Amino acid sequence: MRKSSIRRTCAALAAVTSLALAATACGGTTKEDVENEGGAAATAGKADPNAETKKGLTVGFLPKQVNNPYFTVADKGGEEALQELGSSYKEVGPSSATDTAGQVSYVNTLTQQQVDAMAVSAQDPGALCTALKQAMKNGIKVVTYDSDTKPECRNAFISQASADDLGRTEVQLLAEQIGYKGEIAILSAAQTATNQNAWIEIMKDELKDPKYKDVELVEVAYGNDDAQQSFQQTQGLLQEHPNLKGIISPTTVGIKAAAQYLSGSKYKGKVKLTGLGTPNDMRKYVKNGTVEAFELWDPARLGELAARTAVALASGQITGKEGETFQAGAMGEYTIGKDGVINLGKPTVFNAKNIDQFNF
Repeated sequence: MRKSSIRRTCAALAAVTSLALAATACGGTTKEDVENEGGAAATAGKADPNAETKKGLTVGFLPKQVNNPYFTVADKGGEEALQELGSSYKEVGPSSATDTAGQVSYVNTLTQQQVDAMAVSAQDPGALCTALKQAMKNGIKVVTYDSDTKPECRNAFISQASADDLGRTEVQLLAEQIGYKGEIAILSAAQTATNQNAWIEIMKDELKDPKYKDVELVEVAYGNDDAQQSFQQTQGLLQEHPNLKGIISPTTVGIKAAAQYLSGSKYKGKVKLTGLGTPNDMRKYVKNGTVEAFELWDPARLGELAARTAVALASGQITGKEGETFQAGAMGEYTIGKDGVINLGKPTVFNAKNIDQFNF
């Protein structure tokens, strides 16, 4: 953990958390005024790992949703990395996590502004492809992070951890908590979210193991990464399935909203909840007995790796081909895998014993 980065991102996280829960996020506009933009991105060609790291680049970050606590932390990590590398950061994005047309519009905006690279968390795997391909034709390097597009629509994808690791460990965490017996549900983000859907498919595959023979997945609900909708979906799941024993919510907005509902209901401590959340969001729910354990990677490091990958691409040090390696500052060396995927690393499990050791 990078303590300095974590401290700097905490204030931003705290500031937007209440906004997210109240569903009163600001409109999707640029965080900074557009001024004189950088030149064209490096042209495609053979990777030169010894190429000098370019300075003065402009990298645009396009999260699924601005003013979402998770993306605020992730993008702050990207901003700090770019400052260290001598390049400029800007963030644009929609205020709704399901405004795919808005995401397309922002890709086009970044292309028109001639940024050198963009880091995008895609709401939909295919909807952005035409716009992203046009950006690449214009020499702009495209990195996806958190949620991918189709591989041909970007140069590289920064994965939080392997989908296999995340999907299986979340089922394992919940199964242990419910004694490998009972009905469970999944509270996801949007139905089109690439990362969520990949994890859910792996969760279903994990549940085929004979050790889960007494565990039944009864419903997959969608809260659209909206706090109020996720809160209501949690309430609906418990009304629809009175024998529900546990919920997996692989989204930071969803798990926090579900914990908020459970903590004030008769189901507190009876219906188990796990998934992906930030320690600062979930700390009080762990300490009051609503949640036993959950997991996540450090979102600031995810944003940092997205930024460093974008700069490495724009500098010609990598092209996104399998087997290429590059140095990501203090994060160390990373190797590009199949289809241009770069894994950040394994997730961390948080519980009452260790949660106070983390601050993001």
